[in-house]
Amino acid sequence: MSLPHCPKCNSEYTYQDSDLLICPECSYEWKDGEQVTADDNVTIKDAVGNILADGDSVTVIKDLKIKGSSSVVKVGTKVKSIRLLVDSNDGHDIDCKIDGIGPMKLKSEFVKKA
Repeated sequence: MSLPHCPKCNSEYTYQDSDLLICPECSYEWKDGEQVTADDNVTIKDAVGNILADGDSVTVIKDLKIKGSSSVVKVGTKVKSIRLLVDSNDGHDIDCKIDGIGPMKLKSEFVKKA
């Protein structure tokens, strides 16, 4: 018996556990025969409630200390060309490069759309 590929990441390594099918690569679980929709799109919103998209520019609304450094990202710092991270586990759902600091990840609750 051949199991279907994962509907989320298209992995071929799915396995069955009782009545659930499980993907070991992305940890997605679904029932066999269940209609899986592509409606798993997660919307990421800024601190004000605006929906963010890849390539947007945002402004930092709070001084952010950089872990392991004495540097700080100041209020009003504009960040261009953000990239959204939908599957982030630690809450940092924006990947970006800040001028003068370098690449880092931000939480959407500390930015607003510019």
